[in-house]
Amino acid sequence: MRILTAITVAICMAQGALAEGTKRPILRPAFDVPAVQAALVISPTTSRLAVERSLRPRLRGVVREAAPAEPAPVDLIVSNARFQAWIKGFRPRALAKGISGATFDQAFQGVRYDADVIKRDRNQSEFTKTLWDYLDSAASDVRIANGKAAVAKYRGTLDRIEANFGVDKEVVAAVWGLESAYGTFRGSKDLVGSLATLAFDARRGAFFEQQLIAGLKILQSGDVAPRSMTGSWAGAMGHTQFIPTSYLDYAVDFTGDGKRDIWGDDPTDALASTANYLAKFGWVKGQPWGVEVTLPQGFDYALANRKILKSPAEWGAIGIKGMNGQTVPNHGQASILLPAGAKGAAFMIFKNFSVIERYNTADAYVIGVGHLSDRLKGQPAIRSGWPRGDRALKFAERKEMQRLLTAKGFDTKKIDGKIGPLTIEAVRGFQRSVGLVPDGYASLDILKKLR
Repeated sequence: MRILTAITVAICMAQGALAEGTKRPILRPAFDVPAVQAALVISPTTSRLAVERSLRPRLRGVVREAAPAEPAPVDLIVSNARFQAWIKGFRPRALAKGISGATFDQAFQGVRYDADVIKRDRNQSEFTKTLWDYLDSAASDVRIANGKAAVAKYRGTLDRIEANFGVDKEVVAAVWGLESAYGTFRGSKDLVGSLATLAFDARRGAFFEQQLIAGLKILQSGDVAPRSMTGSWAGAMGHTQFIPTSYLDYAVDFTGDGKRDIWGDDPTDALASTANYLAKFGWVKGQPWGVEVTLPQGFDYALANRKILKSPAEWGAIGIKGMNGQTVPNHGQASILLPAGAKGAAFMIFKNFSVIERYNTADAYVIGVGHLSDRLKGQPAIRSGWPRGDRALKFAERKEMQRLLTAKGFDTKKIDGKIGPLTIEAVRGFQRSVGLVPDGYASLDILKKLR
């Protein structure tokens, strides 16, 4: 049971892609909150987050004649007619799932086909940011400053949430920061309209019909009014971007007002719901997500494998140390992660890494949440460098790499453009065969050598 969240990310960067149809709070389109948040500033007088406004003057007192309304395109008229027919056919299916006729009719009052949602779904540009570029935004000075201001403003609430669920308040705040820029970008689309349009569309209809049924159950529970249930075009809602099925399973009423309100200006229920989600998937209190480490000369890169678990002391015995030169404290079993190969930072990652991963499987996202939470705690930035001369591989290039690796006898099992464990091992095999450092890093240089 995973949570999807709303923005269909595909930070398909190096090490993982989203699994559609899960309960993870995300179905992320290529909308980059970190980039948008570059426009955020903190108001020193109110400590509230604010968006810089355009300095262009407004024309005042000028009355303009309204332009005549343009007729709707024929294809949109046809689509809406078919959409209304689909709603009629969907109604008995919804009622069979326990939705009352009154709830259904109220929810669909005034709902029309939303061509913009389909346009966004069809035109998701490929996300090809490198890990280091992503982290530059995810843990930017602005995001850290805004995060510290948000934690200070809601410290009492976050302290109570941490005490209740055992999840670090800074981790909850970091998820909040990456999902909606601390509540600044929660999405304003009518959820029933968006989900119904996507359910009507054939591309992923079954998945979105499931989310729509869940959305109707939320309305029937009385937690929110139909037109107040808003979110992203892809169905994610609120401060921490839960999709409806995730909401039903993990949302909590932490304010005690009888409603699980993740949409309003008060983020309390949303933050508590996120903590509840992480707790349900096994968050270990007091354990870091990961620790930056240094590797010894002659390190066997085959050991950088998520399946190889050792205690920090065991890793220390082969020369893997914290950035202070000391053995990493015993936080439990850990593996070594090299998200950018031998030329980038190395991390000793613990169970909490995989817990954050339940929110979003991309390593970039997990490291982003983890590192931002560390910065909110006052810890230093990642000290190691990155191979900044590299660029991220495009989807077609990742598939090409898999085809070439397989053709050369290093079978990736799938040609899907996802650089997962099998592809990483295939890259390692190829690197060994040509005398390169076998770090498994799927770089453009490796692709060129395969060619």
